[in-house]
Amino acid sequence: MINTIIVDDQQIVRDGIKMILSLDNKINIIGEAENGKQALEMIPEKIPDVVLMDIRMPVMDGVKATKLIKEKYPDIKIIILTTFNEDEFIFNGLKNGADGYILKDSDSDVLIDVIKTAYKGNVLLNPDVTKKILKSLNNNAHNENEDLKKDNKFQLLTDRELDVAKLVAEGKSNKSISEKLFLTVGTVKNYVTKVLEKLELQNRTELALYINQTNL
Repeated sequence: MINTIIVDDQQIVRDGIKMILSLDNKINIIGEAENGKQALEMIPEKIPDVVLMDIRMPVMDGVKATKLIKEKYPDIKIIILTTFNEDEFIFNGLKNGADGYILKDSDSDVLIDVIKTAYKGNVLLNPDVTKKILKSLNNNAHNENEDLKKDNKFQLLTDRELDVAKLVAEGKSNKSISEKLFLTVGTVKNYVTKVLEKLELQNRTELALYINQTNL
């Protein structure tokens, strides 16, 4: 079972998500909260596998809640619930450790698939929202070279590290990467850690965005 908590300030949204997720017998709703503060208070007792996190909420928004949860519970998967007009909030959420994001008006099967994908440790990025985030990243580059292939950072990676990085960007889990490259899961984890350090990135989602931006 994938134990899941829903965090959104609108009761109607929470009810709608619960109804959708109840269609899948592998997902178990163990709690709901109407703001980030309530979610933080609930986490130690519930210890969910996945948290669906709204961004704009009173008391404590989803970005801050994501940061605080990830600091204490890095293994909990956090999926941002978003709309098309929240680019900056989405980016900040990803920077603070969110494992992915989904549009609130997504089809029920997409929502269920996102939860299962995140639970397995894979990165799932909505293509349309990703384009908007990458555009925002380019606009805020502070005069840095917009073509990341020319910033020499990828030259810091070994061929094997680059292979691993590309597969992470495709949303592959460590297990899937290990099977494809004939490596142990532990070795893949070490490669991912080295790649993140060399590229000065925080998590797999940032890495996926980074590589997608280069069209590598």
